[in-house]
Amino acid sequence: MGSKSGQLHIFFFPFLAHGHLIPTIDIAKLFTARGVKATIVTTPRNVPLVSKTHGMKIDILIIKFPAVEAGLPQGCENIDSLNSPEMVSNFIKATKMLQQPLEQLLQDYNPNCLFADSFFPWATDVASKFGIPRLVFNGNSFFSMFAHYTIRLYEPHKKVFSDSETFVIPNFPGEIKLTRMQLPDYIQQEVETDFSKFLKEVMESELRSYGFVVNSFYELEPNYADHFRKVLGRKAWHIGPVSLCNKDTEHRGKEASIDEHECFKWLSTKKPNSVVYICFGSIANFSNSQLLEIAMGLEASGQQFIWVVRKVKNDEKEEEDWLPKGFEKSMEGKGLIIRGWAPQVLILDHEAVGGFVTHCGWNSTLEGVTAGVPMVTWPMIADQFYNEKLVTQVLGIGIGVGAQTCSKVEGDSIKSEAIEKAVRRIMVGEEAEEMRGKAKALGEMARRAVEEGGSSYSDLNALIEELR
Repeated sequence: MGSKSGQLHIFFFPFLAHGHLIPTIDIAKLFTARGVKATIVTTPRNVPLVSKTHGMKIDILIIKFPAVEAGLPQGCENIDSLNSPEMVSNFIKATKMLQQPLEQLLQDYNPNCLFADSFFPWATDVASKFGIPRLVFNGNSFFSMFAHYTIRLYEPHKKVFSDSETFVIPNFPGEIKLTRMQLPDYIQQEVETDFSKFLKEVMESELRSYGFVVNSFYELEPNYADHFRKVLGRKAWHIGPVSLCNKDTEHRGKEASIDEHECFKWLSTKKPNSVVYICFGSIANFSNSQLLEIAMGLEASGQQFIWVVRKVKNDEKEEEDWLPKGFEKSMEGKGLIIRGWAPQVLILDHEAVGGFVTHCGWNSTLEGVTAGVPMVTWPMIADQFYNEKLVTQVLGIGIGVGAQTCSKVEGDSIKSEAIEKAVRRIMVGEEAEEMRGKAKALGEMARRAVEEGGSSYSDLNALIEELR
């Protein structure tokens, strides 16, 4: 399987969303650091994000995303910019049009392996056509992947009488309880939709692939890693936390919406573990009324905070509808609002940050674990309710804010009192200290896992040797 030069060559084909692109770039860096030739295939507007490889020799090949042909706005090349279900559906359909240009590149460059996101279900057949293995990356934890497969297999949600009645995930370690409301729409719905058909294709394609690459580390979820491999019989390699491949000073993702030096200058004036960081990822889109509840909850908690919001300030209006009157002025020195994109990993790693309010996307969850901070969990969609259970019930390093409904992008209507109480619980008191102790221990394990001889370091070596 070696190339003519004897060097293993892998094509990386990430899904066009920041939550998929960023970890895939990190994974390509990890392979490159072990002497593997890495080529990332993406679209023109995602090249600036991909090109931030900071000294790593990673090739980039460009294919055109057919936005206009798919009924999408011109220049649309990232699913994060879309809010309507119809546009998201069009975007996913458009990704099928990338098959032919990818095949042409595979023919031209003759790599030894295709590392493709699970949202390209046709990639398994493409790899097979060229006689190379296809590795799957879906950006999830072992816990959520195993929970998802088990629920799809046994359908425990169909055996309860109401949406709010709890059921136990069958044949699953830890007595994990969920309700029908907390499951993604495509599992709850009796009628098959285009999206549920697509996800069936994804699962079927995953099962026929060579195996899974997982952004996790063994010590974090040993039972679930073992069950995923042994009970489900899936080949999988844990190689994370992949964010740790970056140097301490390195920023990932889009350009930050705040001067990083100003942000860290502000943090450096704070005591250790005294600031709570609030961020809901790149997709969540709260209503003004919910943002107002968050602002009031933060103020009432009495905690210092950095809050990342997907809102652009309107200079014409002195006051903004989603903030209490005079909020920013009254919080000056105590709270910092970042509108847009923040250097999350760097902020979480700062000694002043002692807690994290998160939507429980796996990238953010793992970054919180790696930083060793307790979390307030506020899941909304997809695998996020599974990740919440891992954080709060299995690891014991988080408190749920009380979200009950898998609700696409708006989030539950959570009142300020619940937010205030949850923030206080992770920041002050004996319970907070106990959680922080557990979180710090996990953070140290995460760093050891990626060092030479660690579990993730060894698993990546094993994968490379197997591909060779």
